[in-house]
Amino acid sequence: MSTRSCPDWPDLVELAPDLHFKHYTIGEAQVPAEVLTQVPDLSLDTVAICADLEHHVFNPAHTDERLAAALKETYWYDVHEWAKRTPGG
Repeated sequence: MSTRSCPDWPDLVELAPDLHFKHYTIGEAQVPAEVLTQVPDLSLDTVAICADLEHHVFNPAHTDERLAAALKETYWYDVHEWAKRTPGG
């Protein structure tokens, strides 16, 4: 487990076993431009997202709430929504 791994990983593995959640800055996550325009006061260097970047799934419990709300309007998934849509979820 990396130091960036989410401390809630045991619960997240139960919810979405194929995903690996880590904490990232907004800039590292390369969120869509339309998200950045909705949260202009958040710095790209701010650690504000807990996500599996490969699958575009975020953990709202460890993601800035303004960022999470903006992400929900894009192709990104809240982990709870992802779990409902995937087999076994």
